[in-house]
Amino acid sequence: MKKTYFLMIAFMLILALKVYAYNDGDFQLWNTDTQDFKVNKYLKAVFEEEFRWGGNAGEFYYHHYDAGLLYKLNKYWNVGGGYRHVYELSKRKFKLENEPYVSASVSLTKEAYTLDSRSRLEYRYFDYQADSWRYRNKFTVKFPLKFTKMEIQPYAADEIFVKLGNGIAQFNQNRVSCGFNINLSANFKAEIYYMLVSAKSSGMWKDTNVLGTKLKLSF
Repeated sequence: MKKTYFLMIAFMLILALKVYAYNDGDFQLWNTDTQDFKVNKYLKAVFEEEFRWGGNAGEFYYHHYDAGLLYKLNKYWNVGGGYRHVYELSKRKFKLENEPYVSASVSLTKEAYTLDSRSRLEYRYFDYQADSWRYRNKFTVKFPLKFTKMEIQPYAADEIFVKLGNGIAQFNQNRVSCGFNINLSANFKAEIYYMLVSAKSSGMWKDTNVLGTKLKLSF
């Protein structure tokens, strides 16, 4: 009888894990809303909120709040830092991740192409698993094309994720994206993009197809 109960519990746990570990090739929807406020000529405060739906966009599984400061060193370099408060669905519960970070970015223009490279170092603090560090680098190319009065501009980007800990650096995620930046008004911008997320978990790589939108309000 005890063995039967054990097998039943194990089977239920396996089913739960399958429900919340989305299949390879899953389709997801992501939405990000951002507001930034100029403090002075060089400094601005940035606030962000993001929502994600997985399981072929049928299940809400991720939500974060982000608050930070961005300082303009010169026309090429920006540095910043902030804190991200993450809730992510795991085993039928939303679990918390605390994530302070620092960042640095450089922007150059070459033959009318805008090239951006942003590096970010995060400390990921959890209540339910070991803490870790993570390094991210996102490289973006904005093409010298603008369409309509809204100045719709295409771009392409690639972002790598490297987990750091115990003297080991592990490349475990890559995000390739392409999309359009849209100027809706002088201080209101939008973005729509497609992203292919390749992530490694338990020794296996899985791909996720993401259709994303971003709204940005500047003051």
